Amino acid sequence: MKTAIFAAIAAAAIATPALAQSDMAEGSAFTGPRIGVTTGYDKFQGHDGVTYGVDAGYDLAVTPKIRAGIDVGLADSTAKTDAVKASRDLSASARIGYVVTPKIMPYAKVGYVDSRFENRDGSGTGAGFEGVRYGAGLEVAPTPRTYISAEYQRTEYEAGIGGRDAAMVGMGLRF
Repeated sequence: MKTAIFAAIAAAAIATPALAQSDMAEGSAFTGPRIGVTTGYDKFQGHDGVTYGVDAGYDLAVTPKIRAGIDVGLADSTAKTDAVKASRDLSASARIGYVVTPKIMPYAKVGYVDSRFENRDGSGTGAGFEGVRYGAGLEVAPTPRTYISAEYQRTEYEAGIGGRDAAMVGMGLRF
């Protein structure tokens, strides 16, 4: 599964520049490299917590209204069950957005995630689980180089350990 998801993300990253048009003024706030911070609500196996982290990405204009790009993230969480605590969370996703106005862009994304869960019994051991993450969000550009985002994420793990939901907010800079 990991190979197929990475192949899809790589294909999107390679194909997007070929489709991009050079100078698109409308929605140009949603193109180029970006870096930001995120935080939000995290729910794993019926237990609540707070997630926080950083993300980075690159978006290109496919048409005057459509944006496509990649997104990578590193996060941690306070969500825990009686047996495990959610820990490090690495993700890589492809995303596509539609510029509604020069300052508003809804988007959808799908990608690969590798999450770590630590045992709470004091043994110091834990395990990593791979899965698929998908979600949708809204990005607002108060200025051409800043953004604020809100996003829902759902993660389905391969190991059958149950899913994970997160409602995130973020802010960042574009370069």
